[in-house]
Amino acid sequence: MTGLIANKAMILAAGLGRRLQPITINTPKPLVMVAGKPIIGYAIDHFVKAGLERLVVNVHYLADQVITYLEDRDDIEIIVSDETNQILDTGGGIKKALPFLGNKPFFTCNSDIIWHDKYEEALEGLLSAWKDNNMDALLLLKPTESAFGYNGKGDFFMEPNGMVTRKNAGESAPFVFAGLQLIKPNIFEEYPEKPFSLNKVFDKLLSSERLFGFVYNGNWLHIGDIDGLEIAEDYFGGHSNSK
Repeated sequence: MTGLIANKAMILAAGLGRRLQPITINTPKPLVMVAGKPIIGYAIDHFVKAGLERLVVNVHYLADQVITYLEDRDDIEIIVSDETNQILDTGGGIKKALPFLGNKPFFTCNSDIIWHDKYEEALEGLLSAWKDNNMDALLLLKPTESAFGYNGKGDFFMEPNGMVTRKNAGESAPFVFAGLQLIKPNIFEEYPEKPFSLNKVFDKLLSSERLFGFVYNGNWLHIGDIDGLEIAEDYFGGHSNSK
């Protein structure tokens, strides 16, 4: 599945997880347990099943715990991008890790989300919808009305051709960025090696009409705060966590 387009992924796992305190005072957000499994474990399992060759995981807060967990995984090559000395935000973290991600499009995944039920639809859907000539990034989008643990007003509108536009201040949008995307490495070349948000990259791609979306119809859970964690636990009370 992954040979033609993408065979590597980066999991963004350096965040402080303040909205999940007090749990994250002693446990890094990626290792917060949901239905007996660390949040990051769901994404790693999906990437392994998809046949990816390599994962890069950036670490900062309570990094030693995350590294210990990753060292126990022997089912895929995992490279740690160490941000212990300085957290680089989402864009800067990807920029630092580029030497490990190759010159083809790669996946990035947040460490506070779980996509479930039709998990393969997320990865295969992004790959099948990718159009290299037209896109620099392709975002997995989830309809806000069916997202678990998300009570925001959405992020994007989507045109019939898949191109996305960002909502204006005060607006509500039908889709939230689901924390998983395909993105080209070369678009980071112009940015300095210092902290910056991935939203800065998105703004540039929006202005050049190179940012697209793919709508995910499986179940998606956002574990950004305590309420989201409780919703996720309730969800898995009625679903197997094996998918």
